[in-house]
Amino acid sequence: MTGFRWPEGVQAPTVEKEPKEFIAHGDKRIDNYYWLNQRENEKVLNYLKAENTYLETLMSGTKELREKLFLEMKGRIKEKDESLPFKDNGYWYYVRYEEGKQYPVFCRKKESLEAAEEIMLDQNKMAEGFQYYSVGRRVVSDNNELLAFTVDSVGRRIYGLQFKNLVTGAIYPETIINVEGGNIAWAADNKTVFYVKKDLVTLLGFQIWRHELGTDPSKDVMVFEEKDNRFYIGVYRTKSKKYIGIYSHMNQVSTEYRLLEANNPTGDFKIFEPRKENFQYSLEHYQNKFFVLTDWNAPNYRLMETPEAKTGKENWKEVLPHRKDVYISDMVVFNDHLVLAETKDALNQLRVINFTNKKDYYISFPEAVYTSFPNINPDYNTNILRFSYTSMTTPASIYDFNMDTQQRELKKQTEVLGGFKQDEYTSERLWATVRDGVKVPISMVYKKGVKKDGSNPLLLYAYGSYGSSMSPSFNSNIISLLDRGFIYAIAHVRGGQELGRQWYDQGHMFNKKNTFYDFIDCGEFLVKEHYTTKEHLYANGGSAGGLLMGAIVNLRPDLWHGVIADVPFVDVITTMSDASIPLTTGEYKEWGNPAEKAEYEYMKSYSPYDNVEKKAYPNMLVTTGLHDSQVQYFEPAKWVAKLRELKTDKNLLLFKINMEAGHGGASGRFDYLKDKAWQYAFLLALEGKIN
Repeated sequence: MTGFRWPEGVQAPTVEKEPKEFIAHGDKRIDNYYWLNQRENEKVLNYLKAENTYLETLMSGTKELREKLFLEMKGRIKEKDESLPFKDNGYWYYVRYEEGKQYPVFCRKKESLEAAEEIMLDQNKMAEGFQYYSVGRRVVSDNNELLAFTVDSVGRRIYGLQFKNLVTGAIYPETIINVEGGNIAWAADNKTVFYVKKDLVTLLGFQIWRHELGTDPSKDVMVFEEKDNRFYIGVYRTKSKKYIGIYSHMNQVSTEYRLLEANNPTGDFKIFEPRKENFQYSLEHYQNKFFVLTDWNAPNYRLMETPEAKTGKENWKEVLPHRKDVYISDMVVFNDHLVLAETKDALNQLRVINFTNKKDYYISFPEAVYTSFPNINPDYNTNILRFSYTSMTTPASIYDFNMDTQQRELKKQTEVLGGFKQDEYTSERLWATVRDGVKVPISMVYKKGVKKDGSNPLLLYAYGSYGSSMSPSFNSNIISLLDRGFIYAIAHVRGGQELGRQWYDQGHMFNKKNTFYDFIDCGEFLVKEHYTTKEHLYANGGSAGGLLMGAIVNLRPDLWHGVIADVPFVDVITTMSDASIPLTTGEYKEWGNPAEKAEYEYMKSYSPYDNVEKKAYPNMLVTTGLHDSQVQYFEPAKWVAKLRELKTDKNLLLFKINMEAGHGGASGRFDYLKDKAWQYAFLLALEGKIN
């Protein structure tokens, strides 16, 4: 390897062993590093700081490269910019950024874009004095005078709910603590707000409360409590504004909605259709009926409708049938049109249906690999659909589309500065045949002129869990790798929903290993097709995708020259056995419940932490945040400690801990790029490309 030498003779941090025994179903596990879960323990904090010091020492030779990468990525961002305005209830709403500032300014204008600007919130001023600061949901009352908003100043996703008078500019004295950041609904009386309260142990939203503005939050009224801790809950206002809705949702398993007319905030919520196992639905109120998307006898979903006064399933009538090769993910209702977001062959489609003549068509797109989805469409009374479009070579674009004439107008495309020229890059879609004969799609982007002779470094990314599809989209940061000869690829492995519900079913619970095998086989396919070689193949995934990284380095450590595992979920058995840990109970249907012997044994057979062995591992960079609420910092910390103990190679094992942030990393738009620069520098240093 040329061009860069890693420092030699630097000692990695050592971690004390304190064996803890776990016994389940007659099986004994010893966890020598369980004690690292003591967040306030000085020894733990000192260990994490030592890991950061070790990282900085080992990567000291990349300091100039990191700064260069940071300035490159920052230089592609139009610092003074604003979002495309949208109109709702007489006001145009938009978000703008000021040059040199980290955070957004939330604004609006009355009736006309020529009107005077009203600043609702300036997050830059609000964030002064904080290491981390995030404004969550922002909702305006029906009379346009009041703003409810949430704030998290730690990064643990525990928000405070506050209120602002948009006429006087005054912030109301009451702050409601320990709430979900994304769930607020105003009633029609302009004084009542519904919100979700969090359990401070599990960090799950578990209750819906009603607050009257100007009153003591201790007098708030609980209107719903979710008794089944496998369900996530939320509250919202329907697009029609007529109803406040409460939903309970177990991912990919079960759904239940409750509705209350918004002009009767002290009334009782009524169940739309009771929950059942393996029965999901979502709804949209329209005039005197509801449209319902459901997987009832339809794994890829079908569209139903039901009278407003008769919401029970026995009254549902089919509008569009189920199709085996098309997955329906969303719907947008207008007065004269219905738009469905569908997925076929791992590509998004937008289907427009005319209510009057019943005719339908699909919006056409110019590229072979792309992503498209509905944007913000708050108005029923329009024939204009606003949708987003992007690809791995096309920056995020927003179009207004006339659903009658099928004419489209590009309203805004994210400007990419720094000399970016779209025609210098190309993307393609490949299909890798994996070990059980299934074809797995791979989306790929690289700079034109790249030769498929095996000499290219290639970064392969995947997620593969919860039915979340990784749609191919533009990422200006990746240009820093592409311009240095990298190919960037996304493996659409099973566990997502790119090829419909069956793609998810084949990648979770007792089929979870398909996710890992798919990724490995995609890597081998790319080597076989001469896009790269093992010596230049890199892997990346985060959170549940970090579990994927942990699994593939255990299964095929020889296939990768380097692996980046971001905030990785790696201690599957211990975490899923502890119902007090955030997310655990809500994910039994994703990973399994260790209380069940068969599920315990299957999870143990792949759990990255439990399967670390004495053998050679690839170069690795692991990241976490001390305040992570999704994957607790101690999971990657224990994993790194165990890897240090058992690995037999002399490859790098680096651990980067953000001591001021949580699962999503730094909150500022520029600070985030510094974290990304560390990762890219790690890859480029392994390639010997630090200039």
